[in-house]
Amino acid sequence: MKVFVTGATGYIGGSVAKVLLEAGHVVYGLVRDPNKVEPLKQIGIEPVLGTLEDTEVLTRYAQLSDAVIHTADSDHRTAIETFIAALRGSGKPFLHTSGSSVVGDDARGDSKSENIYNEETPFVPMDIRADRVAINNLVRKAGIDDWVRSVVIVPSMIYGDALGLPTESDQLPQIIRKSKEIGAGVHVGKGVNRWSNVHIRDLARLYLLALEKAPSSSYFFAENGEESFEDIAKSVSEALGFEGRTVSWPVDDAIAELGDWARFAIASNSRVRAVHARNLLGWNPSEEPMFSWIEKMN
Repeated sequence: MKVFVTGATGYIGGSVAKVLLEAGHVVYGLVRDPNKVEPLKQIGIEPVLGTLEDTEVLTRYAQLSDAVIHTADSDHRTAIETFIAALRGSGKPFLHTSGSSVVGDDARGDSKSENIYNEETPFVPMDIRADRVAINNLVRKAGIDDWVRSVVIVPSMIYGDALGLPTESDQLPQIIRKSKEIGAGVHVGKGVNRWSNVHIRDLARLYLLALEKAPSSSYFFAENGEESFEDIAKSVSEALGFEGRTVSWPVDDAIAELGDWARFAIASNSRVRAVHARNLLGWNPSEEPMFSWIEKMN
């Protein structure tokens, strides 16, 4: 298949593109930085210079390709509407990337939620995630109304080395950065809040499976375990040579430095189970656990 991937230089998009190439697909990769055109070519991706604002480019390559995988910006509604319009009536796959912060709470690191969500569990999103949930619903609705084989993939906390161009995920790198700055493993508040997690290669394989056989309007969490942020802080501390020492980062300070991202990404609970991925697609995550990867990080 010819697959148009947005975010091809990013952590998720580049890794998904690499797995697609390994499976024999042709990948067109949207890239906004001209300096990254040649590096993309070197790993086998056919670069498409443009941004999510270039609706003509998005439309042309969506229609030229056999499928679209959107990983560049979960909240860019105009780009998503452009893809749906371009693919309407085609039956082509459109895979959209969300994130499990949609089920997150406002725990501020101080409480562990007993709520564990699968793909069928009802939930009310935090205020700062309502728009993202609306976009997810828009994509799924296109699978019913617009004859597009639409799929929403909802990763939890991602770890592991990027498979495409060198880059990083979001949550763990921020924790590692702040831990290096302070000289101890860092968690927000009490650190008892918990997040599910998934290795980047397992996640990329899920995209491949979804591309090949996911039903229209489907929705997949991606996870293979969960940990508390206090335990993540201890693991990072040990890996950085801080002998397991941890400190609490006051939530107001974290929000002042990182904005509302701190509330939904490292201070909330997001406990999910990838029931549909395993049962409908036969997804079987097999990469090393998160703490094992942290132990070996550079």
